[in-house]
Amino acid sequence: MNRVRLFRICVWGAVVLLAGFLLVSTMLPEPQAPAEASTGTARVGGPFSLTSHEGERIDNQSLTGRPYLVFFGFTHCPEICPTTLFELTDLMSELGADAEKFEALFVTVDPERDTQALLASYMTSFDSRITALRGSSEETETTLRAFSAYAAKVPLEDGQYTMDHTTGVYLVRGDGSFGGTLDMHEPRDIRLQKLRRLAGS
Repeated sequence: MNRVRLFRICVWGAVVLLAGFLLVSTMLPEPQAPAEASTGTARVGGPFSLTSHEGERIDNQSLTGRPYLVFFGFTHCPEICPTTLFELTDLMSELGADAEKFEALFVTVDPERDTQALLASYMTSFDSRITALRGSSEETETTLRAFSAYAAKVPLEDGQYTMDHTTGVYLVRGDGSFGGTLDMHEPRDIRLQKLRRLAGS
């Protein structure tokens, strides 16, 4: 075999090997970034800062070390919000001194209509230990995101509007971790157990 033929065979062999390598490499999946590990814990209880119906500034830092519950609603709510607040009032009354061990916060999702004065008047119907909070539109949105909650304005035919929003009661332990939710459709003794656990957290 002469040298020219041998050289050609070597060159073609190299070309075949290179083509095979390129073909295989294009078929391989691209390396993926490692997925973020999930702890299985809901993202609830992030930073927020609002003003109470008594004019006091309350934020997640001021609550550090003290458990609390958060309920979103608005004063023009026809049924769910006042019913939940009356239920909380009743539960806190039965808890007695244990209800002093946690904060109960009612956050309005309608700061446009729910002024501090209106909230102060509205809250006289419920347990005095429940604090209403309001903020600017931006502060309200920040608070909703902190609790993975939802609220949206829904226009009505008469030109007015109502608010669609998350209705669960969030429980946050004294260390700032998410302690679950309180469902007003649960049996009463279950709700009381959850609040007692919250009080002791």
